[in-house]
Amino acid sequence: MWLVAAAPSLARRLFFLGPPPPPLLLLLLSRSSRRRRLHSLGLAAMPEKRPFERLPTDVSPINYSLCLKPDLLDFTFEGKLEAAAQVRQATNQIVMNCADIDIITASYVPEGDEEIHATGFNYQNEDEKVTLSFPSTLQPGTGTLKIDFVGELNDKMKGFYRSKYTTPSGEVRYAAVTQFEATDARRAFPCWDEPAIKATFDISLVVPKDRVALSNMNVIDRKPYPDDENVVEVKFARTPVMSTYLVAFVVGEYDFVETRSKDGVCVRVYTPVGKAEQGKFALEVAAKTLPFYKDYFNVPYPLPKIDLIAIADFAAGAMENWGLVTYRETALLIDSKNSCSSSRQWVALVVGHELAHQWFGNLVTMEWWTHLWLNEGFASWIEYLCVDHCFPEYDIWTQFVSADYTRAQELDALDNSHPIEVSVGHPSEVDEIFDAISYSKGASVIRMLHDYIGDKDFKKGMNMYLTKFQQKNAATEDLWESLESASGKPIAAVMNTWTKQMGFPLIYVEAEQVEDDRLLKLSQRKFCASGPYAGEDCPQWMVPITISTSEDPSHAKLKILMDKPEMHVVLKNVKPDQWVKLNLGTVGFYRTQYSSAMLESLLPGIRDLSLPPVDRLGLQNDLFSLARAGIISTVEVLKVMEAFVNEPNYTVWSDLSCNLGILSTLLSHTDFYEEIQEFVKDIFSPIGERLGWDPKPGEGHLDALLRGLVLGKLGKAGHKATLEEARRRFKDHVEGKQILSADLRSPVYLTVLKHGDVATLDVMMKLHKQADMQEEKNRIERVLGATSSPELIQKVLTFALSEEVRPQDTVSVIGGVAGGSKHGRKAAWKFIKDNWEELYNRYQGGFLISRLIKLSVEGFAIDKMAGEVKAFFESHPAPSAERTIQQCCENVLLNAAWLKRDAESIHQYLLQRKASPPTA
Repeated sequence: MWLVAAAPSLARRLFFLGPPPPPLLLLLLSRSSRRRRLHSLGLAAMPEKRPFERLPTDVSPINYSLCLKPDLLDFTFEGKLEAAAQVRQATNQIVMNCADIDIITASYVPEGDEEIHATGFNYQNEDEKVTLSFPSTLQPGTGTLKIDFVGELNDKMKGFYRSKYTTPSGEVRYAAVTQFEATDARRAFPCWDEPAIKATFDISLVVPKDRVALSNMNVIDRKPYPDDENVVEVKFARTPVMSTYLVAFVVGEYDFVETRSKDGVCVRVYTPVGKAEQGKFALEVAAKTLPFYKDYFNVPYPLPKIDLIAIADFAAGAMENWGLVTYRETALLIDSKNSCSSSRQWVALVVGHELAHQWFGNLVTMEWWTHLWLNEGFASWIEYLCVDHCFPEYDIWTQFVSADYTRAQELDALDNSHPIEVSVGHPSEVDEIFDAISYSKGASVIRMLHDYIGDKDFKKGMNMYLTKFQQKNAATEDLWESLESASGKPIAAVMNTWTKQMGFPLIYVEAEQVEDDRLLKLSQRKFCASGPYAGEDCPQWMVPITISTSEDPSHAKLKILMDKPEMHVVLKNVKPDQWVKLNLGTVGFYRTQYSSAMLESLLPGIRDLSLPPVDRLGLQNDLFSLARAGIISTVEVLKVMEAFVNEPNYTVWSDLSCNLGILSTLLSHTDFYEEIQEFVKDIFSPIGERLGWDPKPGEGHLDALLRGLVLGKLGKAGHKATLEEARRRFKDHVEGKQILSADLRSPVYLTVLKHGDVATLDVMMKLHKQADMQEEKNRIERVLGATSSPELIQKVLTFALSEEVRPQDTVSVIGGVAGGSKHGRKAAWKFIKDNWEELYNRYQGGFLISRLIKLSVEGFAIDKMAGEVKAFFESHPAPSAERTIQQCCENVLLNAAWLKRDAESIHQYLLQRKASPPTA
């Protein structure tokens, strides 16, 4: 599954509008006093886990024969299940998962024997289980479990639910669609809803004859339904052995485009009616991606077809159901005129992610949710490999560092982070781990592992793993075993230090010149957002370390495995004037702190671009994090940022922009917020002038992304020339004289709204209403929060919960208000408290509620806010967001400490800079 939160850097930053999701900041407290502070707020420990038992193993399914008849007017469905089952030990009851379903009748027919009718259905609603009781004992052997049941097509975007859409003629209708991961197949039919309990599925759908009906497999029969000439029964081929969370069905009105991959697999992209053209880009990506994975894994795609479908109401970004992958419209549809470059890139990544799961997750499935990271971390890594193969011009691996690697480090530096592998019990705990640790840290450590093993042995190990466990379940250790066997390296020993303990190391390095050699002393300590680790037993990691020098900046001079707290390394033949850098390509999942002399020698490499882009990015990001943690001064980082004056690389600017956004959010709590905006203008003006507003001949994808980023940054900061040009172009766009290119819309909309009035907001709302494409609606929704006046902010918040905004997009509107300004942050938090019941019911405690909380409160920087947030959620529990709430409160305290520690020195530096501006 792709979560919207995991969007690539540019899409992510557009998603969060303005300052990105505020960060992991720091505390001017010794670690022990800080712990006391966290304990006094009750933030240091996660709440007790709820008791939970997995399903009994005495009866298990072999095959589900399932027929469903959805009613698209009454929003109910009827179901008939006949499951071939194996009774392993004698029992007089069958325990299954079941939620929001009413069983009408149930019986069990032992093979060759008489039917036994169930005499009772005991629903355990809290545990989402039902116990079917039988009057006589079911003996070991096989038989058929028959259940007739009814359910509701809910509006919660989970289980079997209804999705609202508008026909080309303007009529509102509903589709019936599914989202079962993690534990919601049980809302569509009674089942053994655990990933390890696999079976085959024979699915039939009884639907209106003018609707499209889809499931995991191809249609094998379509026949009139008795008693109703307007209805047909559509029967699908039997699936391979698979987990319940990957079952899917869709009933609605769709157009499609299709092709065959070079391996002969039928690939279709289903779009809203009239928008088939918008499916062509995703179709092209999917048709290239399937053969790429087949070759990479050396395992053929196991189904005859794959469908990709755009769903109107959809909580996640996409879901990898085997053979029928569901997407948000914005993650699948691309319009040649109205889609921006960042959207194309996002669609390519999401398609790459979900199709990787067809092998890694669907063919071989995690044994339990504890190993979710394996599915998601792996797919989040290989999606980049795939996009790099399809679109080398995207320079996507540099973007990985900004989008995934640094984001994971921000979260993982907190006391309230969690290990990659989390013990999961009760279903309510599963949603908590669909986060940046499972996805982005998971992807980052797999990238590090791939680099450590080498591509050839990595591919060999992957093939061994997929071949050995196909149609079965596996745990993390099984993957390590295959990779160890292929590479001969101590994979399990190394990786256990990264997956079983939370956090990551800070490597401190100092150097000494000894004749013609450079002697390095390395030491590792846990990196903490709150400052130097001061605990007794410091965790240790086995760290693959690469070292490069200015003689050959893009190749490693030395590779070592650091498996102890301290190491001495000799680099032969390094001249005194050459720089030395750790972590070539920013691949190792650690931060580096250099001695001042080593850092001093590296900084010219930023200005003259002799350091590769991803290393320039990594160096700046490490320094910024060290400043947030109070290990170095923030002023030192501002000085380093000024060295990026000649920077040409989009992703480096993207990361700089992100960090300056974090700093701007922090300083919005001071009376010198305008001074940091002046600094932003100074940093971004030269690159803005070089780029201009219009594409030049020969420009490509990354230039378009960079132009949008820079103009948005300058416009938001109030750069006069940018603001005037944005207003002029906006007026022409609205009047239809000169339509804005898709890549310029976000920065222009943001700029005019930030510095606009009620008339500007009204025009923007009108554009939203008129937009035919969800991408354009989302683009507008994300920037509405930039508006400055308190009355207009209230108007935007009210709009967020209106019928005009799709339920899944409300989060980005409210989050945008919180990220837009200091006043917006307060207003958004009050709005969430005032409308909590409606918001919580809307998302039923899924991961969107965590997203909403994070976006809305993490930018605060006042100690008492942490207490207020904690108190509110104590009286308004949100079980699936408990960890997020802890993390947010911790971040608020860290922000407050950073402000106390560095605000005055930052202010002095900005004033002094104003008095005597630096020369470029």
